[in-house]
Amino acid sequence: MVVLAELAFSAMDLAQVRFAVSPMWEVAPSFRLLRSGSAHPVHRPWAEQVRPRLVAAGLDRGWLAELIPPTGYVPDFLNPAPAAPAPTPAEEREAIRTSPADRVRQDLDHLARHQGNRGPRLRTLHADPPGRLAKVTEEIETYWELALAPYWARIRAVLEADILYRARIAAEHGTGHLLNDLHTSLSWDDNVLRMSGRKQPLARTTAGPGLLLIPSAFTGPGLRTRTTLPDPPQLVYPARGVGSLWQARPATRADTLSAVLGRSRTLLLTELETPASTTQLAHRTGLSTAGVSQYLTALREAGLVSAHRAGRSVLYARTAAAETLLEAACA
Repeated sequence: MVVLAELAFSAMDLAQVRFAVSPMWEVAPSFRLLRSGSAHPVHRPWAEQVRPRLVAAGLDRGWLAELIPPTGYVPDFLNPAPAAPAPTPAEEREAIRTSPADRVRQDLDHLARHQGNRGPRLRTLHADPPGRLAKVTEEIETYWELALAPYWARIRAVLEADILYRARIAAEHGTGHLLNDLHTSLSWDDNVLRMSGRKQPLARTTAGPGLLLIPSAFTGPGLRTRTTLPDPPQLVYPARGVGSLWQARPATRADTLSAVLGRSRTLLLTELETPASTTQLAHRTGLSTAGVSQYLTALREAGLVSAHRAGRSVLYARTAAAETLLEAACA
């Protein structure tokens, strides 16, 4: 049954509307996309790179595979309410690891009602949440490192740009206009936020004060919500600019940047449009493996490159500082 959900706002609720960037809100929808095997129109370049790593690491048959079904409900404890505007992945994993046992069991019972069964791992998690949540968060960390961390600088830039755009709308036209503009299924009128097309009602009695708005790159065209007392309701919406997320950047003026960084370091930064290992970079650039390793160490120490463990390999990726540097060189 489809219902029209209505979330009432007091003056105090309006005063507590805020935005956040949440790494964990990218984990479940991105994992679901990878396991679907579909050629996503936007995320296909990313999925083609990451899907083989997911399978090689065995994550397609681990904890996340049982916790995140192909469709429908995802346990709420996997998306703790961000306490800050941009919590780190480690902070959100710690919030998951310390989730109250009764909260975890309640969510797993809800999941079982949706899915019709409970896998072997989830049965042990239900029996002993404090003892098993560490295993869950370890697997989340593994997934993060191989699937999202190498691309996080690019993803986060899109999410932060969306928040700046929305914040400007709120500053110029007010919170009501912001909420009306957020998604086609939302409407604001008479201090009530209405959401059409939902399967469950949403009321202040089931949610804490305020509203937490979270842009997402992977959530898809619809909205996602989480309402768990005493946390504020979380409303996750598709971020603007996701369509261009994986498009190749304009060519860098290599001669200009080479004068500062050197030809080989500039070449490596340019090649890291896609995260890669030392061996892959050596093959693509013609540089020796030893030379690539040396240059990557220097770039990492300068804060221009980050390293991420993916099985037996280490993937190197450009940082936000490197992206800014390359954009400046393109100007």
